[in-house]
Amino acid sequence: MSLLITLLYIIFVLSAIVLVIVILLQEGKGGGFGEALGSAGQQTFGVATKGIQTFTGITATVFIVSALLIHVFVRMNSQSSVVDNQPAVSGPAVPGPAGE
Repeated sequence: MSLLITLLYIIFVLSAIVLVIVILLQEGKGGGFGEALGSAGQQTFGVATKGIQTFTGITATVFIVSALLIHVFVRMNSQSSVVDNQPAVSGPAVPGPAGE
């Protein structure tokens, strides 16, 4: 199970890095990283094509699914919770008679 969680963390980090790069390559209203490289950058990375949007969607899906799987597997492996270790909260103390 530990190997699976490690593999999921690697996929999670790599997909996050790829997602940042792919989003920066996309052309928006103000251009983007692809425009900063000039027309050679747009031709090299294919910024004007629809394929990069599909690739961004696939990468985002891999990122979200790996994050959810990491959460599920780590939650299954943990035996205790921080909440379980807390003492029980009692109600407000009731004052006794003034003479006692």
